[in-house]
Amino acid sequence: MKTVGYVAGAFDLFHIGHLNALRYAKSHCDFLIVGVLSDETLRLNKSIKPVIPLDERIEIVRSICFVDRVVVETFSSKLDAWRELHFARLFEGEHTWETAMADVLETDMASVSVEVIHLPHLPSTSSTTLRYTLENINRLTGQMCFDTDPASLEIRRALR
Repeated sequence: MKTVGYVAGAFDLFHIGHLNALRYAKSHCDFLIVGVLSDETLRLNKSIKPVIPLDERIEIVRSICFVDRVVVETFSSKLDAWRELHFARLFEGEHTWETAMADVLETDMASVSVEVIHLPHLPSTSSTTLRYTLENINRLTGQMCFDTDPASLEIRRALR
């Protein structure tokens, strides 16, 4: 029986770190499903308005050889994602490792026999760094190099 893995992410401003995460995930399963977070999910959960439209982010991820299937991530929880996709391994980034959310996630996934695998931190480009760089260019030039939501920018700056 094939081992199905699942990893979700924004995959906005796609970079080598995204590619490395997908490569790592695929090396730990036979069939990799990738959830690309919807624009609405990004706005609600991360206060980010993506630079790259959802359909383009899906096409970028779909074209990567490690990816077997792409879905739009709109699930309210990873448990809901599991109910729909029936994966055996869940790959999570370092942003959830040492949080209360990690304990809930581990408990939820254990209840359905899903192994949670933490993606290793590999030095690479960061979407957050790219986003801040674009914001600084906007500020310095007085131009909008990409569409930004002022409310989202203020929330992200307050969280720094």
